Amino acid sequence: LSDTLSLAQLEILCKQLYETTDTTTRLQAEKALVEFTNSPDCLSKCQLLLERGSSSYSQLLAATCLSKLVSRTSNPLPLEQRVDIRNYVLNYLATRPKLAAFVTQALIQLYARITKLGWFDCQKEDYVFRNVIVDVTRFLQDSVEHCIIGVTILSQLTNEINQVSFSTLLSDADTTHPLTKHRKIASSFRDSSLFDIFTLSCNLLKQASGKNLNLNDESQHGLLMQLLKLAHNCLNFDFIGTSTDESSDDLCTVQIPTSWRSAFLDSSTLQLFFDLYHSIPPSLSPLVLSCLVQIASVRRSLFNNAERAKFLSHLVDGVKRILENPQSLSDPNNYHEFCRLLARLKSNYQLGELVKVENYPEVIRLIANFTVTSLQHWEFAPNSVHYLLSLWQRLAASVPYVKATEPHMLETYTPEVTKAYITSRLESVHIILRDGLEDPLDDAGLVQQQLDQLSTIGRCEYEKTCALLVQLFDQSAQSYQELLQSTNSSSMDIAVQEGRLTWLVYIIGAVIGGRVSFASTDEQDAMDGELVCRVLQLMNLTDSRLAQAGNEKLELAMLSFFEQFRKIYIGDQVQKSSKLYRRLSEVLGLNDETMVLSVFIGKIITNLKYWGQCEPITSKTLHSVRKLVKLSAVQFMLNNHTSEHFSFLGVNNQSNLSDMRCRTTFYTALGRLLMVDLGEDEDQFEQFMLPLTAAFEAVAQMFSTNTFNEQEAKRTLVGLVRDLRGIAFAFNAKTSFMMLFDWIYPSYMPILQRAIELWYHVPACTTPVLKLMAELVHNRSQRLQFDVSSPNGILLFRETSKMITTYGNRILTLGEVPKDQVYALKLKGISICFSMLKAVLSGNYVNFGVFRLYGDDALDNALQTFIKLLLSIPHSDLLDYPKLSQSYYSLLEVLTQDHMNFIASLEPHVVMYILSSISEGLTALDTMVCTGCCSSLDHIVTYLFKQLSRSTKKRAAPMAQESDRFLHIMQQHPEMIQQMLSTVLNIIIFEDCRNQWSMSRPLLGLILLNEKYFADLRNGIVNSQPPEKQQAMHLCFENLMEGIERNLLTKNRDRFTQNLSVFRREVNDSMKNSTYGVNSNDMMS
Repeated sequence: LSDTLSLAQLEILCKQLYETTDTTTRLQAEKALVEFTNSPDCLSKCQLLLERGSSSYSQLLAATCLSKLVSRTSNPLPLEQRVDIRNYVLNYLATRPKLAAFVTQALIQLYARITKLGWFDCQKEDYVFRNVIVDVTRFLQDSVEHCIIGVTILSQLTNEINQVSFSTLLSDADTTHPLTKHRKIASSFRDSSLFDIFTLSCNLLKQASGKNLNLNDESQHGLLMQLLKLAHNCLNFDFIGTSTDESSDDLCTVQIPTSWRSAFLDSSTLQLFFDLYHSIPPSLSPLVLSCLVQIASVRRSLFNNAERAKFLSHLVDGVKRILENPQSLSDPNNYHEFCRLLARLKSNYQLGELVKVENYPEVIRLIANFTVTSLQHWEFAPNSVHYLLSLWQRLAASVPYVKATEPHMLETYTPEVTKAYITSRLESVHIILRDGLEDPLDDAGLVQQQLDQLSTIGRCEYEKTCALLVQLFDQSAQSYQELLQSTNSSSMDIAVQEGRLTWLVYIIGAVIGGRVSFASTDEQDAMDGELVCRVLQLMNLTDSRLAQAGNEKLELAMLSFFEQFRKIYIGDQVQKSSKLYRRLSEVLGLNDETMVLSVFIGKIITNLKYWGQCEPITSKTLHSVRKLVKLSAVQFMLNNHTSEHFSFLGVNNQSNLSDMRCRTTFYTALGRLLMVDLGEDEDQFEQFMLPLTAAFEAVAQMFSTNTFNEQEAKRTLVGLVRDLRGIAFAFNAKTSFMMLFDWIYPSYMPILQRAIELWYHVPACTTPVLKLMAELVHNRSQRLQFDVSSPNGILLFRETSKMITTYGNRILTLGEVPKDQVYALKLKGISICFSMLKAVLSGNYVNFGVFRLYGDDALDNALQTFIKLLLSIPHSDLLDYPKLSQSYYSLLEVLTQDHMNFIASLEPHVVMYILSSISEGLTALDTMVCTGCCSSLDHIVTYLFKQLSRSTKKRAAPMAQESDRFLHIMQQHPEMIQQMLSTVLNIIIFEDCRNQWSMSRPLLGLILLNEKYFADLRNGIVNSQPPEKQQAMHLCFENLMEGIERNLLTKNRDRFTQNLSVFRREVNDSMKNSTYGVNSNDMMS
């Protein structure tokens, strides 16, 4: 196809790809163009397209194809060709400044990609791709359009080098790891070019701002925008390789290299950006503020104290000037960036330093006014409030520690901020309800974050906070009561008061939760008492109305309040004489924490009774059930856990099957409460289980008839197994668990097996059943200990094997499952089966040798099903779904440890599948997976080593058939083990290896099995070092094997692990000094 594709045809395909609305045509065009990209004459055709193409789309295609070609990992382009492409692109851009914007963008991206990937390439002693500034200078001396292209090139290049894009870096994957290569390039770029680029951007900005800018002229506007983007990219560079995550705003320190000091000691840099802010149009000023946020966050250690004070003083002056001329802040983007800038004032400087700035009193007044105004306009830019609150939170938290004599004046301004936040939230309620706006209370995460900040701010001058809350609460509560008593009140008025009370209950919970034990006084505890009394009185009022109506948000606020109260005032660390309890006793007759707990548990029961259908309230309520056993209300729950008392336990309600999750939590809580006094009392246990016994009998009854109501059977069964799993999870002592085991086995096991047979294709039914089984076989705290004469362990394993086999064989008949449903329909169940098998194999209550001895095929069936299930899962899925990868790899660890004979007996393709899954897991991001792989690999390597040693001995016993086969497979495919040796070694040398001990265990076996290959690897790594480092690196490897014998005894392994720690440290020191060029030691000095 591609040989015959003429230019005209390519142009038509491009048009179809980018313009057509018909999907089929577009897909066909895409397919043809993918083939074209892979064709041998792609390079020459791309050049023709750029030269003669008539449409912008064909130029875009050429640029993207060339980007793919230069990033190609297999069969990369030769250096000369890449230099030619680079020069061609620069000339093309210089001679055609009026290209379509997306074409220019794609060509600049191509230039950046070539430069990054070729950063270390030499031609005649010269690093050919590093003359970046020279490349760009000719653009900067030409027209404005050319200038824009030049600046965009630098900006795009800085961005490209700063981004970790694995696909472009894998070209050298066989020698080093991509992240290491990326850091080498980024560090070298940082040391050789970045400062010059930053200086250049500042100088050009100075020139631009010095001229009388005609910003109506679009091209000048564009140039200024690109210059600001360039400056921002330089300041946003990841200088020391710490921020891999773009989204976190908490990295408040910019690690500017020491060699940049001059730019920051010179106040004109800071001044330049503040001046620009005031002189350019609001559409560009957010970029200026983003640069200022980065400059304000320069690491503290760049300055000495006097320099830092001077720098801070200029910074505060600039902020003051913006606050005095706030016109531009009406633009939401400006406002947002400015709030970020204010937050950095405190995250990077101490209150003691701020108060010494000469205009501090004026500035703190302006900031307080700005904050108050912002909070009052709650509907404007709600996502920016977080930064303002974080500034005040940090200021308030520093008050006890500030040593300076200058007044900080926070006692004046903090209460104003607290008041503005509280009153503005209350005022918003009416408007939100009236205009049908989005309610901020629906975003629980955001509210929680703001309340956490307020809890610290409100504790500053706490008397004022409490007085305000009491006054506002009393007003709202009184209006609310009057509205409820009146016959003609509108539901709108009631909703407004409920909304205000909801905010107040949340805020009271937050300020109580902000109590810090060392800083609080008796008076403050008494004030807390005033607040708590009011919330409890309100609760009595709302609970009395639940039969007619309730307010879900207000209930959630109460639960949040309880959680905070429990954290601070209930528990062993609270003094019983606390003033809080004195106040509760006077007003409500609650003398101590037990009485308060009774109120809590009463509330829990009320919630479960009236809010059973409301999942958020039910699940939050159930998390509160602890420490509560002796109370009479708890005894009521233990004796009456049926649907007539707790509606969410009902079967005939209309909720769907997956909404019953809270039942497990409920029964875990009940199970724990029951365990406290249960002991060996079987009667009490039987009594407690009556409702569940009845449910099981009902399902058994249904299954015994041919026609039964399937929906009802499913509901009853799913509810039942969820309840049982809660109990099984709570019963982690031998006596209680054995009662449960005898209750369920053998009577009710067949019902669970039958459910799996019937509904294997309905995950809402199978998942809870499989999870229950996985819980029953889990030997949590050694609870599964059968008597010497009991066969129960083996019988339990038979049931497990039967369930895994039943489910596994049936689930494999599903055929092709759409990708977006494959986890829910198939992989989730398989993952639980893997966990179940792992739990039973490692539970230590079954001797697995007896199965083969007595011809019982339970073990074989379970293991064979595991293999069938495993082979039905593509490798990529094993690592893409975290729960599946954790259950698979932990099961594999147990199998390689205790059932290596089984692994050895598998077919070659299965062995290869398992080995390659280990190989891929070694580089997984999840440390648990990675550690499991190391352990599995260690078991396999040890097994191999033993078999090989045995086969070379003189009087060796004849080898078992499976070991022989396994050895044979491994000798046929040595590359598999060798690749893992290379991977482990590379991770240890080149990466931030988080589990070095685990990595060290299989490494010794890998080396002993592949001594020649290890020698080649070692020489490769040594020779890849600069000549002056090679001797040191060689010595590191010598020391690694120092005193190591050719065996895998524990003593020898431990010695190797110790050697490896030293080896890694030495190699890292040696490489640190070499890869970052001349200035590396200057970086943080």
